[in-house]
Amino acid sequence: MKNTKYQQLIFVLAPVVFFIWAGGSSAGIGEEKSVPERLADGEEFALSPADLAAYGRLLLEANWTAEEGAGRPLTKGTGAPVVDPSRRLEFPHNFNRLSGPDANSCAGCHNAPYGIGGGAGDIVTNVAVLGQRFDFLNFDQADPTPQSGFLDELGRPTNMDTAFNFRATPGMFGGGYIEMLTRQITADLRALRDGLAPGGSVELVSKGISFGTLARGGDGSWDVSGVEGIPASSLGVTAGPPELTIRPWHQASRVVSLREFTNNAMNHHHGIQTTERFGSGDPDGDGFSGEMTVAEVTAASVAQAAMAPPGRLIPRNPEVEEANLNGERQFAAIGCATCHTPSLPLFDEGWIYTEPNPYNPAGNLRPGDAPTLTVDLTDNTLPLPRLKPSSDGTLYVPVFTDFKLHDITSGPDDPNREPLDMQFAPGSAGFFAGNGKFLSRRLWDCGKKPNHFHHGKFTTLRESILAHSGEALASRQAFEALGDYDRDSIIEFLKSLQVLPPGTASFIVDENYQPRVWPPERYFRITVADGMITIAPGDTGGIYPVPLRYQLQFSPDLVGGSWQDIGEPSNVPAFTVPKTGYSAEFYRIKVLPP
Repeated sequence: MKNTKYQQLIFVLAPVVFFIWAGGSSAGIGEEKSVPERLADGEEFALSPADLAAYGRLLLEANWTAEEGAGRPLTKGTGAPVVDPSRRLEFPHNFNRLSGPDANSCAGCHNAPYGIGGGAGDIVTNVAVLGQRFDFLNFDQADPTPQSGFLDELGRPTNMDTAFNFRATPGMFGGGYIEMLTRQITADLRALRDGLAPGGSVELVSKGISFGTLARGGDGSWDVSGVEGIPASSLGVTAGPPELTIRPWHQASRVVSLREFTNNAMNHHHGIQTTERFGSGDPDGDGFSGEMTVAEVTAASVAQAAMAPPGRLIPRNPEVEEANLNGERQFAAIGCATCHTPSLPLFDEGWIYTEPNPYNPAGNLRPGDAPTLTVDLTDNTLPLPRLKPSSDGTLYVPVFTDFKLHDITSGPDDPNREPLDMQFAPGSAGFFAGNGKFLSRRLWDCGKKPNHFHHGKFTTLRESILAHSGEALASRQAFEALGDYDRDSIIEFLKSLQVLPPGTASFIVDENYQPRVWPPERYFRITVADGMITIAPGDTGGIYPVPLRYQLQFSPDLVGGSWQDIGEPSNVPAFTVPKTGYSAEFYRIKVLPP
């Protein structure tokens, strides 16, 4: 992007790109714009993935101003016209914490931890989801117009508990890996659907996850009553085949892609209209047109896709190590790993992220609308750390979710339920029936998250576990039945799942952020029979999201001895060797790094 139009210099330092104004005749003296030079359509293909992601971070961290189109005087956060155009959303009604616009910058809410733009948020940054269907939600009882000040679609008064769903700001860490997983799952489910003949049924399984059973009547009609964990918006209400699209964004599984998320948020939260969603005119009546280009939405999407995935921090303290190992075992034993699946595989170079997403809904860039842009998510020029494929060509993503919706509430009176269901049209019976279904939380960052549960009202992981009911009731009761040490060990294990400081090279580190191998070397069980020695770990429990490899070694002298490999590495931590085959006094099984 070293070009005279931008009048900028780009300096690359570690994973961060700094944009520095270089002066010139177009310096814009007196302008108050957060992003003075903009990316035109087509220019995104001239940038490296790292530079494009850096420009996208600039957009995510920009404090949008009225001089570049911030605000939406005549439109709602949904994009629809305001109900009462005589009351333009201008000062003093230009910002509204509940119905929006409610932020100057994406990073204003997405900033935890370490001030990372695109991160999670404190409770103060919680979002009033679906509040944007009101013009200006202020609970003004003198306003008789539905969806203007405080009356809902049916003309009923609302309050802070019924007007919207209160949601914690999620982190977009590892966003590219997440989206590529769900694209592959969607493709698998659709292939199973497309192969289903009338009168038959098929179990919808992808990456070891069962999404229930899809059936067809003899007349070719579709029966989704046996489908599990897929949002209503992906099942459809027509006679045609169900979409079966997995939607990883929004905690109730409503948004397909980072791009759709970006198009929605720019308008809702900032009043910035993207041309691919709103056209090149001035739909919101603020006097500005073309407020964000297609190229810039691509850059913002790539910035989120390129965010480093979380890792683990385990101090080199024997008590903490033992608690982590025990916590992993107990987490699996009580059933938590059933929904919070430790890792999911990407096959067939699924780490090559592309824009646009092939499953984008209307109003978002789709394949064929523009050339395809590709980003290799394993590229070390992107923010570190990076996940890499294993020797068998599979990339394992330690995301701790199954991407399914589950109802973990105890019923209609559970305070963890939401008053509105975003899967249904606003104003419909389904919309007002409320929601108790949420995506299995991606736990890979939970140890560094400022709050917990979909509403963020819990300050500890323990509170979150104890709030599980419904489909998760048995696991919660199993947790409650454990002894103190086992319960504390699970918490210690969850604390280790963290977003690591920017630039950390390894996924598993100690308290000094130095790389470490996990699990640590353990005691082994050795048996001798029929001239053969069998060596295996005495304790094989634990959760290891990335499949481990093991190497048997021997040494004639434990003190100062030289360890030598025996045979080839194995995926199983057990080896059998001839008793007289090696001049060994000591054996060990070494855990090889992923």
